[in-house]
Amino acid sequence: MTIDDCNMSELPKDKATLKVHTKSSESYHTDSTLDTASLSSSLEDSPSGTQTRQLPQPFVIPAFSFDVELKLRQGNEAFHRDGTLLDISKDMKSDILDKLAEAIYAHNPYPSRDEYDYVAQALIQKHPCLKEPGSVSGWYCWKFSLKFKMGNFRQKMRVAGSSELRVNARASGSAKRLKRARKSEVNFLPDFPEGKTQSVFDKERLAMVSEMKKRKVDWKQIGEMMSDTFALRRKEIVEDEPLVAQVKDRWPALFSERQIEAEFARLTSVDLKGSLFAGLDQYMTRFLELYKGKSGIVDLARLMRCLDDKSSIHHKSTVLLLGLPHFLKEDPSSFFKTVEATDDEETFTRGMKVGVVMVKNGEDIIDTAVVLDGSSDHDQSA
Repeated sequence: MTIDDCNMSELPKDKATLKVHTKSSESYHTDSTLDTASLSSSLEDSPSGTQTRQLPQPFVIPAFSFDVELKLRQGNEAFHRDGTLLDISKDMKSDILDKLAEAIYAHNPYPSRDEYDYVAQALIQKHPCLKEPGSVSGWYCWKFSLKFKMGNFRQKMRVAGSSELRVNARASGSAKRLKRARKSEVNFLPDFPEGKTQSVFDKERLAMVSEMKKRKVDWKQIGEMMSDTFALRRKEIVEDEPLVAQVKDRWPALFSERQIEAEFARLTSVDLKGSLFAGLDQYMTRFLELYKGKSGIVDLARLMRCLDDKSSIHHKSTVLLLGLPHFLKEDPSSFFKTVEATDDEETFTRGMKVGVVMVKNGEDIIDTAVVLDGSSDHDQSA
């Protein structure tokens, strides 16, 4: 994107400029964007499948064993007839809790407090004969029984070899932080697919490292191997928590634009660029109106002067993003930096844990880089 009508001298010297070039002037998506069909295919072929992480609402109560279902049907009929509650045996309660734990685990091994509430409520709504006598909610004890059962079920799955649960196995009294998936991470720590071992994965990884050193990289092959080795990569990142430099050394392809997008999709099942640009489109008009009302913020006002009625969607998106920290009254200088091509890299990355650097020659942006742990990775769009 290029903002030709904007006087660049008006922009703060230490702030990112707006003269950013992309490969396409009319579309967000460039030739470097990973093919959607192939990406979807790689996700569907994931050997370990994916979990939704969030329990569906309303939660669907699973079917129980035949004899339990028969007793519940008779109990519900009696409840609707005269309000009689079902007297359940220990075995019956255990069967109900086992099935509920399996259903919950299929979505998330570590449900939240509210999600336990949802499941307990759903159970009572479907089978009112299971209400607890004397309880205001009717499901309070079911909730605590379910939490206890989930703990036992996780231990059972950990012993069975679940990677996500095994990584959290710890000695009593350990202060180690639990490694749980974030809300959006649907494929947090997949198990190794059948027939794949550490040595097999390592051979593929070394082949990728060699391929990335070539002058002309076979990106299709890289994409296939990155998809195949996802389980190993997640194991290393989650269990070992390596430094960024170590990850880059072992997985150089992960720092290319297309593989950043692909890895994000493998982990979250979300199209990174698509969701970002859809969000920008959705909120752009509202944000720009808010920006106009903040004329007292000097840096924000300077950015807004770069727009007019003929400004493209790209120009508006750039102003929206660059103006956000000013709108929130935060200092962007520690995150956004603009440097000259002749500047020493060590100088502008020193003390910068995470950030975006735009390299310019005169008024033209000639390169961009993401800084992680004080080390910059220049944009690889191939």
